[in-house]
Amino acid sequence: MKTWRRAMVDGAAVGAVASVLSTAVLAAASRRETGSWSACLNATSHWAWGDEAARHLEPSLRYTALGYLIHHGASCFWATLYERGLGARVSRMPPSARIASAMGAAAVACLVDYRVCPRRLSPGFEMHLSKPAIAAGYLAFGLGIALGAMARPRDDRDCRDDQGRSRRL
Repeated sequence: MKTWRRAMVDGAAVGAVASVLSTAVLAAASRRETGSWSACLNATSHWAWGDEAARHLEPSLRYTALGYLIHHGASCFWATLYERGLGARVSRMPPSARIASAMGAAAVACLVDYRVCPRRLSPGFEMHLSKPAIAAGYLAFGLGIALGAMARPRDDRDCRDDQGRSRRL
C-alpha cells in the first residue's frame, strides 16, 4: 500500500485528470439542458452560498470558480483514496480491471455524494441536471481516474509501507 504522502501526490495528479474530464462532460450537459455551461458548477458552490448559487446561471468568480474549486478538491480527495487503496496494484492490472476499479471508485463517490452526505454537502448537480447527465459526469470521473492512474509512471516508492520499508505487492 502506498504511503499517505505518496497517495496525496499521485491523487492530486489523477484527481486533476478526473476533475477536468468530468467538468467537461457536466458543463456540456449543463449547456444542453439549461442553456448555460456554468449552471452546474455554480450550483456546486451552494456549499458556501446556499440555494442562491443554483439560481445564478452566468459564469462568475463567486459561483463558477468556487464551484469548480470544490469539484476539483473533491476529485483529488477521491483520487487520493483510490491511490492509497489501489494505486500500487494498478500498474499490474489489465486495462479492463484498471477501468473497472476506477469506475468502482466513481460509484462509491456518487453513493456518498447523494446518499450519505447531507443535501447541503451534495455536489448540487441535481439542481440543474437530469439523472442521466449526472451519471455521465460520474462515468467521466471514473474514466478520468483510470486514465490518470494509467498515465502515471510506476514508481518503486509504490512498493513501500508506511514506515518506508520496501515490500512486495
